[in-house]
Amino acid sequence: MNNGIATPENGSYGQIDGVEITETVIAGLVKNAEEGFPGATIRPTGRPARASEPSQAVTVRLSESELAALMARAERENLGRSEAIRAALAAWASPAS
Repeated sequence: MNNGIATPENGSYGQIDGVEITETVIAGLVKNAEEGFPGATIRPTGRPARASEPSQAVTVRLSESELAALMARAERENLGRSEAIRAALAAWASPAS
């Protein structure tokens, strides 16, 4: 390195995951980036949407015994913690029949 700028040794800047980084490789990467990575499938970041409407994370404080009861029932019903909480909320919030 010279003044913080990498200089190649024997035409190589080194390797990344076994790929020799040369000016040709760098030019190809730049070209792909400028063209928007043709043919690439870029996944959106974050968790997938649960519904068509926006959702919001809500923090709920539970005692150890409440959490243990929740997790025991979730396990019996083969649900994750969030799924179990959503199911309980849906049952509670549903209008009485």
